[in-house]
Amino acid sequence: MNRDIALQRLIENVERVIIGKRDVIELLLVALLAEGHVLLEDVPGTGKTTLARAVARSIAGSFKRIQFTPDLLPSDVTGVFIYNQKSGEFEFRQGPIHANIVLADEINRATPRTQSSLLEAMEERRVTVEGMTTALPRPFLVLATQNPIELEGTFPLPEAQLDRFLLNLSIGYPSEEEEERIILSQGHGHPIDSLEPVIAPEEVLALRDRAADVRVAPDVRHYLTQLVRATRDHQGVELGASPRGSLGLYRSAQAYALIRGREFVLPDDVKYLAGPVLSHRLVLAADARLRGRTAGRVVADIAESVPVPVEAV
Repeated sequence: MNRDIALQRLIENVERVIIGKRDVIELLLVALLAEGHVLLEDVPGTGKTTLARAVARSIAGSFKRIQFTPDLLPSDVTGVFIYNQKSGEFEFRQGPIHANIVLADEINRATPRTQSSLLEAMEERRVTVEGMTTALPRPFLVLATQNPIELEGTFPLPEAQLDRFLLNLSIGYPSEEEEERIILSQGHGHPIDSLEPVIAPEEVLALRDRAADVRVAPDVRHYLTQLVRATRDHQGVELGASPRGSLGLYRSAQAYALIRGREFVLPDDVKYLAGPVLSHRLVLAADARLRGRTAGRVVADIAESVPVPVEAV
């Protein structure tokens, strides 16, 4: 397996800061190469902000953090026109959305109006303020966080916005050995303070183009489509994954294959990514929720029930 050297350097560089979470790092890079966005649901203190900063530093990209609160306005995200008394003209002052890596921290604490200010940016990679449209820098990745425990004072993301996130991830707690390594690594300061770039934004865009050329055999494409369509016919699902989910799973599989050092997608790639790509797009039926079913469990059951093509590459 001949893995790309630049991608390996990138993963290993982020691992200097995020210890023992290579799978999460790889999935975040999947989103970066597939031009998608990530919804990170986890408890405080697991390294969500550090992960975003580490990726931004590693690709020599700009990083902005937006703390979402109930009083945050859409203009606080996208930008605002300010009157310049010297020139007598209004000048556009960019909001924090204008960065390569944007951390939307506790996104569900903002009002739906402010949450919706991200929609155009996430889908079209541009923002429109007072009729003026501005392109966002590339690569562009929104990493939004949610605390799954504290729900008081929050505004759940609507399905239309959830559908715009390519992946739904969780970092999780480290193992005992990993936690000791974290403590030792920060004995004399945080390792992110000395983290240096290992790849340029232009190289990330080149890798994105390579990912788009990764081969997907007809049998694998058919298998992928069957998986997504099965979410719409499942008795425990009220609303299944949209065609955007199919496209997201397709692009994610291509990016993951490239990260794993292959020029073709395996059915196992699709099966592995089905949970992170599809689970947050499902709306479960009321009886399924009452029985304690989760979207992740439903997707896992579907992945086990759909026949895997034997000779697909």
